[in-house]
Amino acid sequence: MDKNIDDHYSSDDLELKIREALELAGKDPDRLELRDISIIDQLHTGGHLATQALGERCGLASTDKILDAGCGIGGSSRFLSENFNSSVTGIDIVEVFVRAARMLTRATGLEDRVSFIQGDLKNIDIEDNSFNVVLCQHTLMNIADKQKTFREFHRVLKPGGRLILHEIVQKENLAIHLPVPWADSHGISFLETREHLTSLAMETGFTPDFINDATDQAKEWWQKVLAAAPKKGAPPRPLGPHIIFGNNGREFGRTMTANLDENRIGLMEALFIKT
Repeated sequence: MDKNIDDHYSSDDLELKIREALELAGKDPDRLELRDISIIDQLHTGGHLATQALGERCGLASTDKILDAGCGIGGSSRFLSENFNSSVTGIDIVEVFVRAARMLTRATGLEDRVSFIQGDLKNIDIEDNSFNVVLCQHTLMNIADKQKTFREFHRVLKPGGRLILHEIVQKENLAIHLPVPWADSHGISFLETREHLTSLAMETGFTPDFINDATDQAKEWWQKVLAAAPKKGAPPRPLGPHIIFGNNGREFGRTMTANLDENRIGLMEALFIKT
């Protein structure tokens, strides 16, 4: 793994920090509901409502076997399992995220349907034709070789399988304001345009079902995040992005709102079919 990416996401004693924060928030860290932890494990744009809407539009069902590609601490994996009754495997390259994902999944009682592995999306250690669905949610911006990643998605999907993208994309060719959730330096941010991602997917053997520009929804969501952020100088709440990202997490509302308002970035939703 790129050391800079590892440094951005890794956190010493993340599991302990999460447990302590949950206790401060009045929660039992060994017995949790998904709503208890949504503020730290639904950090993608739109939160769980975006995941639910996209899952419904893509027709997710209990018969689906889903790969959550770039799962972080497993928020979407658990949400998909509980709300669509699907079997989900989360994969992430960051070891501390995978350990935290397993801990939180045990605490929410979902370990019988949700599992996690550490791995690189450019070289997934899973057999061909293993999944009906790959969800790639706010992940590609950290991957330089997206073509190799799409090839791996194509390989692990069964014929007719679905690739769901929910990705931050480049809009105007302008440097983004930092920090953002996926980067605190420009060297680990690998944004591409919606058009280029679509082209790469089609070159790999995917056929688009729908491609949607969800930038307006992203603007609205991040404006709400900014409005709800603690005032400057106020102590952070027990639970929040700072648990995962440290002090950078307090800046995301400001930087993401600016990047969206200035048309530096956008949000892409898409469904592709393996043909």
